[in-house]
Amino acid sequence: MSRLEGKVALVSGGARGMGAAHARGIVAEGGAVVIGDVLTDGGRQLADELGDRAAFVELDVRREECWDAAVGVAEATFGGLDILVNNAGVTTQALKSVADMELDEYLDVVAVNQIGVFLGMHACSVPIIRRGGGSIVNISSIAGLTGSAGGINYVASKFAVRGMTKCAALELAPFQVRVNSIHPGFINTPMLAIPQGVDLPSLFGEMVPLGRIADPSEVTKLVLFLASADAAFCTGAEFVIDGGQTCGIDSKDFRAVISAQLQAHLS
Repeated sequence: MSRLEGKVALVSGGARGMGAAHARGIVAEGGAVVIGDVLTDGGRQLADELGDRAAFVELDVRREECWDAAVGVAEATFGGLDILVNNAGVTTQALKSVADMELDEYLDVVAVNQIGVFLGMHACSVPIIRRGGGSIVNISSIAGLTGSAGGINYVASKFAVRGMTKCAALELAPFQVRVNSIHPGFINTPMLAIPQGVDLPSLFGEMVPLGRIADPSEVTKLVLFLASADAAFCTGAEFVIDGGQTCGIDSKDFRAVISAQLQAHLS
C-alpha cells in the first residue's frame, strides 16, 4: 500500500509504544517520518530499523525550540512536512484526589499532554500550509470524553486536546489542513504498565465490552486513515477507538445475562 507516498510526517513520542507503531505504519504506506522523542536510544534504533525514509530528532515537546529543530530536520532531510502526529503523552504516576494533588503534579502532565500539543501545532501548521495542506492528528484519550476519578491532571489535558483540535480545524480549514483527534481506550503500551505487580491487560480487558485491550497497531490504522486522502472530508472530529468502553454503563454480569439470551436464539 502507498497511501502516504511522497508525504512527510513528524511523530512526537515516536520511540516506543503507539508512536513507534505509527512511525512504522507511515513508512509502510510509502511516507517518510521524523521520529521525535526524549528517548534517544530507542528513537535512533527505530530510525535505523526503518531505513532511509526515517530520521530521529531529540524532541522535548515542552520546549518550543525543540519543535523548531524537529521541523528543520523534516525540511532539511525530506524537503518539507505534510503530517503531524501529536502522540507524546504522559499519565499520572498515582491516583490522587483534587484535594491531594500538588500543583507541580498537575502541571507536569499538562505541560506534556496539553502544551506539547499546542506547541506542535504552532510549529508545524505553517510548514504544512506551505506544502499545500495536509493533516494534523492529535492523540487524546477517552479521558478527553469523560471524567476519571483520581486523574484530574490527565483528564484536563486530554479534554484540552479535544478542544484545541476543533479550534485549529476551524482556523486551518481554508488552507486545506485537516485537524482531528483520536481517543484511544486501553492500549497495550508501556504507559499502561506503570503500576507494579498488576496484570493490567487482564484487569482493563474486563472493563471493555470487546473483552480485551488493543494493540498499538490498531490505533495506527486510524492514524493512517486520518493522515491520508481517504479522510479528505474529515476535520475537527473525534475518532474513538476503545472497544466500546464509552458506549455506556456495562458490567460483566449484565453481559453474561444478555449473552445467554442471545445464545438461546442460536441453539
